[in-house]
Amino acid sequence: MGRILLILRLAIRDLRRRPVEAVLMILVIGVATTTLTIGLALYGVTDKPYQQTRAATAGPDVVASLPAGPGQSAVVDALIHASGVTGHSGPYPLAFTVIGARGRTADVMAEGRDLAPASIDQPKPTQGSWVRDGGVVIERSFADALGVHVGDQVTLGGRSFRVVGMAVTAGLPAYPGGLCSMGCASIPASLLHSSRFPTPGLVWLTKPAATALATSAGSLSYLLNLKLANPAQAQAFAIAHNANWSPTEPILSPWQRILDVDNLVVENAQQAMRIGGWLFGLLAVAGLAVLVGRRMVEQTRRVGLLKAVGGTPGLVASVLLAEHLVLALAAAAVGLVAGWLAAPPFARTGAGLIGTPGAPSLTVSAIVLILAVALAVALAATLVPAIRAARTSTVSALADEARPPRRRAWLIAVSARLPVPMLLGLRLTARRPRRAVLSALSVAITVTGIVTILANDSYLARHFSHDVDDPRIDRINQLMAMITIMLVVLATINMIAVTWATKLDARRSSALSRALGATPGQVSAGLSAAQLLPALPGAVVGIPVGIYLCDIFRHGVLTIPSPGWLLLVLLGTPLVVAGLTAIPSRLGAHRSVAEILRSELA
Repeated sequence: MGRILLILRLAIRDLRRRPVEAVLMILVIGVATTTLTIGLALYGVTDKPYQQTRAATAGPDVVASLPAGPGQSAVVDALIHASGVTGHSGPYPLAFTVIGARGRTADVMAEGRDLAPASIDQPKPTQGSWVRDGGVVIERSFADALGVHVGDQVTLGGRSFRVVGMAVTAGLPAYPGGLCSMGCASIPASLLHSSRFPTPGLVWLTKPAATALATSAGSLSYLLNLKLANPAQAQAFAIAHNANWSPTEPILSPWQRILDVDNLVVENAQQAMRIGGWLFGLLAVAGLAVLVGRRMVEQTRRVGLLKAVGGTPGLVASVLLAEHLVLALAAAAVGLVAGWLAAPPFARTGAGLIGTPGAPSLTVSAIVLILAVALAVALAATLVPAIRAARTSTVSALADEARPPRRRAWLIAVSARLPVPMLLGLRLTARRPRRAVLSALSVAITVTGIVTILANDSYLARHFSHDVDDPRIDRINQLMAMITIMLVVLATINMIAVTWATKLDARRSSALSRALGATPGQVSAGLSAAQLLPALPGAVVGIPVGIYLCDIFRHGVLTIPSPGWLLLVLLGTPLVVAGLTAIPSRLGAHRSVAEILRSELA
């Protein structure tokens, strides 16, 4: 117990001596854990609103989409008398057409319903009333996307209707899910052959009005709602009846499938936050490794003192590791609290369901995972420097001599022919190859995130219509913007930390360069060049990795951003790096050479 207490006291005392670096470490790890917390907290948040909507609308257990045709009666009779079925409503005609409202047009499914309420799947009006002659009821999330209100006039298939109500249902996914996300027995050729995914909205009319909107047999199908004795068996029932599917057979969708489609708004956000969390975690490792490496250099003499008074290499390594593991635990706690507080806005299910999702919750396994990620990030960044410091001899640590640069004949021959700033930059990069690799990794991760976002935007532009607002696209765009900002902020911190560490390590060599004739401007430019050299390969690597990451996010749909955007990223990255490194490179550039050399020799 005494050894553990000693390690903690030494670690905490050192942290109190360097509060700025401690805060930076908590910030870097905290961003990653916050993002992961949000992603994990969103799991299953839409289950409660869907169940509330299902109870309020007498939601069906299975929805069957049937093609129009002479054999439909036999199919319906077979389904309603199947084993386990205790009730049904329908079949109701479903016509595919186009709706026009407020200068916008969109594909729509018009379902014909009776004036009297149905015992199974009766949409619940949240505003206005139920269907009547000359009136249309619009699914609430679709109405929000169109921007229409009760009392407005809309056109369906060129015919005018008055909006008499807005309603929610558990029998079909809310917009933009639609029946087509589950499988339709009859989809118009115009939607099938379109380059965009079919995302029609849903409206309800009287049966005669809906049937009249069907311009051909290919634009009309029917919906049959089934109630089962055991709703939990809905998936097995649907699988059994879909086993031998053919174009003349119905497509059955269980209520669990409808719930999954309604969950997509939140699940997309969850997946984006998880990917962002891992990117931030890798950025944190790269940034922390530089900060930790610099701190180890500053603590060399302290390591020697610990060994001189009897500290073992294990004790020295434990103290250095304990400092950063304590910071990792603090950052994990900050991330858990911040993520839990920030999750509710991302848990909104939209207007398609009633009820509230409640506060996002974190399971014990999720909390353990976040703590493990934070500790793993700190350990990955600290382990190698801690072991290296522990192996340093007591005499060398107390002397605290600068590490001599590695002489490479080929590097000297190549750099000698370069301009002075490039010569200095290349030699500084070669002096700290591990730091150069970390800098390249930081740039590669940042470019990967940016290219992934650009590829996702290109995917959405190609496959989804923007004539009507799409809640899923809006949510993803908001998340991508937030992740981009956080990536840039973390990458900026990393780049400034790398430049500052390089500048401190190169004080003596920079002073010698100035003593031999280099100007302060050339020395500053050399420090910037030392960051530009690894940034270029980092940007080149990040572009294909970003495209591949978007391919994973979009389940194998390869999307490449426009060449103009990729060229801008490739050329803009070095310019941004040069701008970020200019200020720390110039700080102290005009300090007296004699003063620097005296302080280094003291």
